[in-house]
Amino acid sequence: MPQSSAGEPQSGVVYLVGAGPGDPGLLTLRAAALLESATEVYYDHLVSDDVLARCGPHARLVNVGKIGHGAATAQRHIEDQLVAAAKAGHRVVRLKGGDPLLFGRGAEEAMALEAAGVPFEIVPGVSSALAVPAYAGIPVTARGYAASVAIVTGHSMAGGPASIPLADTIVVLMGVANAAMIRDQLLATGLAAATPAAVVEWGTCARQRVLISTLCDLPATIADAGIGAPAIIVIGEVVRLRDRLSRRRLTAAATACAQWRSSEP
Repeated sequence: MPQSSAGEPQSGVVYLVGAGPGDPGLLTLRAAALLESATEVYYDHLVSDDVLARCGPHARLVNVGKIGHGAATAQRHIEDQLVAAAKAGHRVVRLKGGDPLLFGRGAEEAMALEAAGVPFEIVPGVSSALAVPAYAGIPVTARGYAASVAIVTGHSMAGGPASIPLADTIVVLMGVANAAMIRDQLLATGLAAATPAAVVEWGTCARQRVLISTLCDLPATIADAGIGAPAIIVIGEVVRLRDRLSRRRLTAAATACAQWRSSEP
C-alpha cells in the first residue's frame, strides 16, 4: 500500500471524522488535512457546504445523510459502502456532524470496519452539544449556575420521565420534533415551568438563530418561529447568561471569521 510522507496509508483506509457543528473554522487540523487528501467522502446531512468545500477537488462526494423522521440511507448500506470503498483501495473519509462518537453511530461503523478487516481511524470533532450553545453565548456549566450537564437525544425522551438524567443543564440534540413531549416529561420530573430554555437553529453557521423561552413555552416558541433541524435545545439556569455573554462573543467570532476568509487563496 502506498505511504504518505508521514508514513500513513494513502488508500485502503477509512477515517471516521468529526466535521464539527458547521463553521469550517472549527474543523480540527487533522480533519482538514484528511478532507484535502481523501479520494472518497461519505458525508451526513448536517455537514455544512462550507466544510465540504474543504474537500480536495478530485474527491468523490457521497451524501449518505439521515434526515430526522424523513428520508434516510440505511445504516447497513452505509457500512457496506465504506467497506467496499476501502477494499477498492480508496482513502475514505466518513464525515459526520459534530463528533463521530456522540450520537453519530461512529462506534457502529468502526465495529463494522473492524469486522471486515478494514483499517480505520477515529478522528474526534468539536461537538455541537458544546459549541452551539457557546456560539449562542450560553455556557453549559458555570459557577453558581450549573455544575453538571446531560446531553441527550430527543428520541431518548420517549422512555418516560425515568429516562431523563438529572443535571443542572440539559442539552437536547435532535429534539425539535418532540419538544412538547420533552417539556411534559421534564415537568413531570419536577422541573419548574419557568426554567429558562433556548433553542439554537443552524448553530455556528451564518444562518444561526437563537430563541429564548421557558420550559413551559418551549414548544410554542419553536412552532411560532418555524424552527427546524438542525437545532439544539438548552434547558437550565445557564440560559440566563446569554444577555451578558452573547454580544461580545458573537462580535469576536464575526471578526475572526472575516479574517479567516480573507486569508483564503
